[in-house]
Amino acid sequence: MEVINELMVRGIVVGVFAENCWVIGNRRTSEAICIDPGDQPEEILALARDMGLNIKLIANSHAHIDHVLGVQGVHSGTGSKFLLHHQDLDLLRDGFGMSASRFGLDPGQKPPDPDQFVEDADVVEVEGVRLLAITTPGHTPGSVSYYCEEAGLLFSGDTLFRGSIGRTDFPGGDFDEEMRSICDRLLVLPDETVVLPGHMEETTIAFEKQQNPFVREWLMRTRGG
Repeated sequence: MEVINELMVRGIVVGVFAENCWVIGNRRTSEAICIDPGDQPEEILALARDMGLNIKLIANSHAHIDHVLGVQGVHSGTGSKFLLHHQDLDLLRDGFGMSASRFGLDPGQKPPDPDQFVEDADVVEVEGVRLLAITTPGHTPGSVSYYCEEAGLLFSGDTLFRGSIGRTDFPGGDFDEEMRSICDRLLVLPDETVVLPGHMEETTIAFEKQQNPFVREWLMRTRGG
């Protein structure tokens, strides 16, 4: 578990898609935000209890099934509010059933509608934890990343991975839009920012600027390097 000032951050890999769910909370206030509960809600709730935290908000980066299968369980188990960008509402409502059928998953885990929509530059917070919502469309129309300036952390969902980017071949995906989101909205953050993505291992803004082949090719094409 990473502890920065009074903040505690832990991740858990859940579900058949090996999705990273993150819990960030304040050890003084015991309040927490759960980012992308993708499956196995009981394990996520156990993680929060082990950290001594109470989940007050669920903040989703987007509405693909591998990021929302655990929303219902965490939502009902904690009474927390569920936040999502409005442009992913149709994906949440209509895409879930089709994806559950396709992958043989439990349709009974369908998440509720959001309690609140999150927009660009919104401050998403519980007592002692403050995240800035940065809209980063491309992987989905309503993709959002969450930046914790105090801790130097970026929760990037499926927009930015270590040495890679999120897929854009699903309905609603847009490669050019995703690259603009990454280069214009995320790579302007401090180089030392630690990126905690929706899959695979963590990275940093500095590493992605220097080593990410998608970023390097995009910058060469659009800005001449």
